[in-house]
Amino acid sequence: MITVLSPIWKTEKSLTLAETLKSFEARCMNCTPLSPLECINRCQVYKLKNELRHLWEAIDNPNYLKELFNALKNDSRLCILKAISKGRHSVSQLQQELKKAGHSHSQENINIEYLHPLITAGLASVSQDKYYATTFGMRIVERLGCFSEFADKLPSRSECYEETLLQSLLSGPKTFKEIKASIPPKEVSRTLKRLRSASVIKTPDERGYVFFFKSKRDRNKENLTATEQEIYDVVADGGITAGKIAKKTGLCIRRTYKYIRSLKGKKLVFTRRTPRTYGLTKKGEKLASVMLDLQRIVEATWNSSQQVMQESKLTATVGGY
Repeated sequence: MITVLSPIWKTEKSLTLAETLKSFEARCMNCTPLSPLECINRCQVYKLKNELRHLWEAIDNPNYLKELFNALKNDSRLCILKAISKGRHSVSQLQQELKKAGHSHSQENINIEYLHPLITAGLASVSQDKYYATTFGMRIVERLGCFSEFADKLPSRSECYEETLLQSLLSGPKTFKEIKASIPPKEVSRTLKRLRSASVIKTPDERGYVFFFKSKRDRNKENLTATEQEIYDVVADGGITAGKIAKKTGLCIRRTYKYIRSLKGKKLVFTRRTPRTYGLTKKGEKLASVMLDLQRIVEATWNSSQQVMQESKLTATVGGY
């Protein structure tokens, strides 16, 4: 009898699709189906390879990652994806699941607006009017993490500039100029505004990137008050912010600026601005990490699907002879 293999999502989570496929094929070598039809109907290796062939067509699109994120940035779609990852559902059953989650949609709308994008992205499929998550869709569900918290906060049907910027900030804070190198310059301000409103990026306050330095002017040429002298002594050769001066001297920030202005007027202190940088908040780090993880799954899946396509072409070539 044919060996019915366990679904891919029940294998070791550390295995990639390529490793799982290799493991399946090893067991497939010892399989003895009674007929080719039985193999097609019950063999997980065949089903997985067939799915990877269909996925290759979708993932090979240069814009696929953008389409994937846009499909996921919707609370109703995520609700459907999670439901069908647990079992097959008809449209009417999905309508009820959505109602439980507080979403009211017609069955036609569920089909067009929610199921179709999931199928196009290779996350879902349908058989005998029942919808289910593909093995690829199951992997995505496992890695969604905090993504659902931001599903409706990130713009849908977008060019995914927000996602691009979040992932680039994982390596560390970036200046406005550096950010313009990763996304179109005209989109930078709008993208930053959206991410700030979602509380996933942060910037230092105005005073945080203005530094004060001692000039080369001889201090003995000026008469300083005791407070001015104290502030002058605190100003380091390497520069210091007004906030740190206030903290070291015990002055309020308003008085600190008053004496700094006096020292600047006597040409003993000068100001230098450092570029404002944009970094991730804790929430931003989690979201960006999830997105990076999803991207890696897509890349691994594309590699596996490409391998299957190459094998299919080789088989077809050999068969042609």
